[in-house]
Amino acid sequence: MHVQVEASIRLGAVPVLGCVPLDGPGFFYPPSILDRVWPGMPAHDEEMFGPAAVIVRAKDAAEALALANQHRYGLGASVWTRDLERGECFARGLECGLAFVNGVVRSDPRCPFGGVKASGYGRELGGFGLREFVNVKTVWVG
Repeated sequence: MHVQVEASIRLGAVPVLGCVPLDGPGFFYPPSILDRVWPGMPAHDEEMFGPAAVIVRAKDAAEALALANQHRYGLGASVWTRDLERGECFARGLECGLAFVNGVVRSDPRCPFGGVKASGYGRELGGFGLREFVNVKTVWVG
């Protein structure tokens, strides 16, 4: 993930918090925030798995939705708002497998989990997830 952060900073992204590996043994990365991220930067165009928040600025909700949906990945998204109805409407428009309003993307064994586009195929967990791991067979005798 740090390679993506460094490359994005070289392309103009602004480190706000963290963005530098922690000293010591192991591979530890601090919670990080990277601002002014745009399409064409690794922090935007690639999936980043780690404690990093990426801020992509948009002039309005329509541009934000278009920016989000042009992405080739679609695992999960968080929408943060005071207007829950507007947030739910926005979340329904996102092309992703999981969309949370005023909450972080997380796995819950009661709910199906999985992405769309280049972020995966099928679902795990919940009733839909259980069906992913079974083979249904039909035997018909005339």
